[in-house]
Amino acid sequence: METVETARGCTDLLDRARAAGRSVALVPTMGALHEGHRSLMVRARAECDVVAVSIFVNPLQFGDPDDMERYPRTLEHDLAVCAEVGVDVVFVPSAPEMYPSWPEPPATTVSVRGISERWEGAARPGHFDGVATVVAALFAIAGRCRAYFGLKDFQQLAVVRAMATELGFPVEIVGCPTVREPDGLALSSRNVRLSPGERRAASVLSRALAAARDAVAAGERSGDALAATMRAVVATEPAVRLDYAVAVDTGTLEEVRTLMDPAAARLLIAAQVGPVRLIDNSAPVDDRAARDPDSHTAHDGADEARRLERTG
Repeated sequence: METVETARGCTDLLDRARAAGRSVALVPTMGALHEGHRSLMVRARAECDVVAVSIFVNPLQFGDPDDMERYPRTLEHDLAVCAEVGVDVVFVPSAPEMYPSWPEPPATTVSVRGISERWEGAARPGHFDGVATVVAALFAIAGRCRAYFGLKDFQQLAVVRAMATELGFPVEIVGCPTVREPDGLALSSRNVRLSPGERRAASVLSRALAAARDAVAAGERSGDALAATMRAVVATEPAVRLDYAVAVDTGTLEEVRTLMDPAAARLLIAAQVGPVRLIDNSAPVDDRAARDPDSHTAHDGADEARRLERTG
């Protein structure tokens, strides 16, 4: 495994791999790697000849400097995880390496109108501009490849897919199922900041999504009714402050009033739990793996994964 800190070094390694006829995978991360990240790397390892992982805490996607300061940084652990999986290249750039003008913000940024302005975009202004900008830079550095993203950040995946398509990057976007704790909580690097009580309360997000899936399975097709179902479940946990719970169109991320085709919809939820903002999502149609009581890492959104795979 080679660890590189410069964009040129990363590009040269991956260019040489492609010149030798080898396929390249990219797994963009901000570090603090957990089993969700590992699942992306494992899939990339199974599908491509050379796997590159980027570890960069991107300052452009944090609206609150304190939030960025609190973001966990565990580079030694992260490198060990990459080595265990069999990653070939780990790209660990500094902020000035990614943005040469730093600490002045870059003059050139990327913005995806529409889908980036709702939900998380409304709650965190500028967040998705930061995401689109850094991912565009990583795609330019990596070159032709397959890039792996988790479906847990569904809106982020939609933004990245739109950006890559419209800017013509030679990158195939692969969406991978959410990895969960046994109680259903979606894995997130931010979970470590939850107290034991907050951690228990946080599982209400996945329970709310499950209740909405049950309603769809029973024939409910009203988006408003599904949102109300999710809100009612979250209301049972006083420690959780709901931001939104909504059914949206998978293409536009606009709220849907009637689910004419559940496969074309997505359930989104976000809430504040103690010091941490958590997000989650699900396809409205139940995935049996998410209900398997013997599963230690239940996967969510298999249908949508197939819809989003190999695009870009």
